[in-house]
Amino acid sequence: MRLLSLHSEDIKSLIDTMESEVKDIKSNALKLSWYMRGAVTYTDIMNMSSSERSSISDIAKENIEISKKSGMALM
Repeated sequence: MRLLSLHSEDIKSLIDTMESEVKDIKSNALKLSWYMRGAVTYTDIMNMSSSERSSISDIAKENIEISKKSGMALM
């Protein structure tokens, strides 16, 4: 219904925005799967809800910061 009320240039803008969001979601999922070292796969992450992905991303960021502060190697 939303698309029916939009002009063609607005539809193009909406599609561009959605494509950018999809690219960001995929990029973040790949980064998270790398940080998780196989404990959570890319597919697992893509099957999570947005709030689950956000939570696991926050956990990864916290652990990265803890590693930096402690001088422990991240890799």
